[in-house]
Amino acid sequence: MSEETITVTVAYGSTKHSITLACHEDGTGPTVKDLSDALSEATGVPPTSQKLIFKGRSLKDMEVTLSSCDIKTGCKLMMIGKRNSPEEEAELKKLKEIEKSVEQMAKKLETVDGELTGLKNGFLAKDLQAEALSKLDHRVKIAAEQFMKILEQIDAMSLPENFADCRTKKKGLVKTVQDFLAQCDRIEACISDHLTKVQSKNLALAE
Repeated sequence: MSEETITVTVAYGSTKHSITLACHEDGTGPTVKDLSDALSEATGVPPTSQKLIFKGRSLKDMEVTLSSCDIKTGCKLMMIGKRNSPEEEAELKKLKEIEKSVEQMAKKLETVDGELTGLKNGFLAKDLQAEALSKLDHRVKIAAEQFMKILEQIDAMSLPENFADCRTKKKGLVKTVQDFLAQCDRIEACISDHLTKVQSKNLALAE
């Protein structure tokens, strides 16, 4: 049975940081990436600028578990790396705020998708479906509009070449928002398709 948590000491400059990491929900132990993220929070050094050293060996593979590197509670590591400039930190903060609004919009989209699945499974009387679908369509269009605004907001950020951490985050965010926009399109097409079916059935019933 592996430990529930691992606590290690990481020396960074003249400071020592005690970092405790919990196991993942599936029972696997914390990874090098988990440690790197925790150190980023504790020291302000972004993961991309960190070099983690254990027993004279550099930990390069982020996805491996700490236990597979023979790191367990009580072990001592060393970190080398440079903090971001206050300017880059300010830009990173903006990107994190944008990321939060993307997550909020994503939840709304997920709700619409769930309601649409319910409609398709016949959870609503046939004569009420057309109106419900129109409302869902309106909500998807609003979500798509918001995602477009967020995309414009990200595009408007001009980041210097040396803001590597920011540039990576910005690129990842753009891809995430584009994926959600594609999802909006898929849901809209699905709503339209289902609406056509409902309307033709209603017409057939009326005749």
